[in-house]
Amino acid sequence: MPSSDDREKGQHAKDEEQGFLSKEFAVQDSPKGDRFSYKFWIATTINTLSTVSIIFVNKRIFETESLRHAQVTFAAFHFIVTSALLYILSRPAISLFQAKRVSLIQIIPLALAMIFNVVLQNASLAYSTIQFYQIVRTLLTPCVAMLNYALHRITISARIALTLVPICLGVAVVSYFDTLADGVDDAKRTTMLGAAFAFSGVLAGAVYTLWIVKYHKALECSSQQLLLNQAPVSVLLMMFIIPFSDNNTGWLEVTTPTWILICLSGILACILNVSQFVVIDEGGALSSTIVGHFKSCCIILLGWVYSGKSLTDYSVFGVALAIGGIISYV
Repeated sequence: MPSSDDREKGQHAKDEEQGFLSKEFAVQDSPKGDRFSYKFWIATTINTLSTVSIIFVNKRIFETESLRHAQVTFAAFHFIVTSALLYILSRPAISLFQAKRVSLIQIIPLALAMIFNVVLQNASLAYSTIQFYQIVRTLLTPCVAMLNYALHRITISARIALTLVPICLGVAVVSYFDTLADGVDDAKRTTMLGAAFAFSGVLAGAVYTLWIVKYHKALECSSQQLLLNQAPVSVLLMMFIIPFSDNNTGWLEVTTPTWILICLSGILACILNVSQFVVIDEGGALSSTIVGHFKSCCIILLGWVYSGKSLTDYSVFGVALAIGGIISYV
């Protein structure tokens, strides 16, 4: 039989890898049954389609010049939609989860981290190509690893560390070639501002990921319960930020087709959130993480097609390296 030391080491290794799961996946550990149910596969398909779609819809929205300067307002819209959805799902008639009240003072730091995480991601998408936006998001894992080591001296296994190397190299290659001034319109390439937003967003996302894990344990809340507390507080805080951060006169110039896209973005956000809960509940942590990596690969590849780049573009090597790292990480 294994000794207590062996069990402790095994648990430490499990906790170590669990730390790299995205914030939604860090709570549940295994699927409900021995086999994945049809609900899991349906939810995975819907979640993948809605995740990929919302990226491309948002990118199209941000190609409207005036809306590039209304990032906080746009994020607030999504938080309002999320708050309304979660409130409905927590009602006794549906009871997908039970609401739990958290004090305002306790949730404000997490709400602020959520604002930075989402707004910087959106700003990155507005000023970057889709494949660059998604490639840089793969740096979240190495960034969490570094913060975990710097703050808590938590190390990772050699196997995991080696899978992070091609991801980092791939991001470096794509960053160099995607930001070259090649005469392409800013809406179709990655600007230096977009790169700055992207890397700042990764840092904000890493901090948010670590805080989510901390808040889960401290407040004994599920992801849904935390998000139901965070989202409305984030909207409230944004009301004080928007007058200083956004140029909301641009909303007067929005055309009807763009308003339709904005509404579609909100609907996709609802579908994404609901399906994500089912994926986590039915599939567990590992399966949810694999689904997340699959979505990243889809977005990167489709983003390449959307940008109209040829296979002779040198950044294709960076894309191949990063995707290889993602696949080996699984």
